[in-house]
Amino acid sequence: MDSGYSAIANVYDKINSDINYTEWADFIEKCFDRYLEKRPEIVLDLACGTGSMTFELQSRGYDMIGADGSEDMLSEAYEKAYSKGISNILFLKQDMRCFELYGTVGAVCCCLDSINYLTENGDLDKCLSTVHNYLDPDGLFIFDVNTPHKFENVYGNNHYIFETEDSCGNMAYCGWQNDYNAETKLCSFYLSVFTETEDGGYIRADEEQTERCYSKIELEQSLNANGFELVGIFADYQFAAPNSSTERWYIVARAKK
Repeated sequence: MDSGYSAIANVYDKINSDINYTEWADFIEKCFDRYLEKRPEIVLDLACGTGSMTFELQSRGYDMIGADGSEDMLSEAYEKAYSKGISNILFLKQDMRCFELYGTVGAVCCCLDSINYLTENGDLDKCLSTVHNYLDPDGLFIFDVNTPHKFENVYGNNHYIFETEDSCGNMAYCGWQNDYNAETKLCSFYLSVFTETEDGGYIRADEEQTERCYSKIELEQSLNANGFELVGIFADYQFAAPNSSTERWYIVARAKK
């Protein structure tokens, strides 16, 4: 049982095929226009995964850095960059709690509930402190988290099965079982991926991941403690206010220096 992304890296994009990165990037640019004097030149995509948002923002003219802690996910990003003929994105294998850059950036984005993967006490503070360190004064940190409603009602102890293809076009099946502990606020995901081989058989790979449910208060306190001004928490790309059934919070914070 792996605890990284080796089992699902080559099916990650297929599993998340419902994500509209164009609309998400539109939202990020709207944040730039709303909350910055001018759009940033350099943007860090933190926990970039296979690079989907990195490539989307790069296509809009930003000088992109993609950082992720998983070699397998970065390998998929490199393959995509090669297939697209893109060579001007800097991909780095870095821990999101204590990464290092060559200088500051104008904005940092962190997509698809990557912040929820900060599960240990102090992890969130470490990440926010490092992000603050590498942001320009008044630079933006734009990220999202899964809400308590999603952990309690969508994840819970439910299980799902996906039929898809891997990045090479082979048939793949993914079994996904959740185990949410309301006391610890931790949700374990047990995943099994069966990938078809050339002879018609299947190779099985198992993986365990864990996310932590954060409340608004916890997020606000950690942002404040690490030099950020909370700009807003939104329910969608149109800046709507969250309600009790919102499944994802989109959060914008400004680095005060």
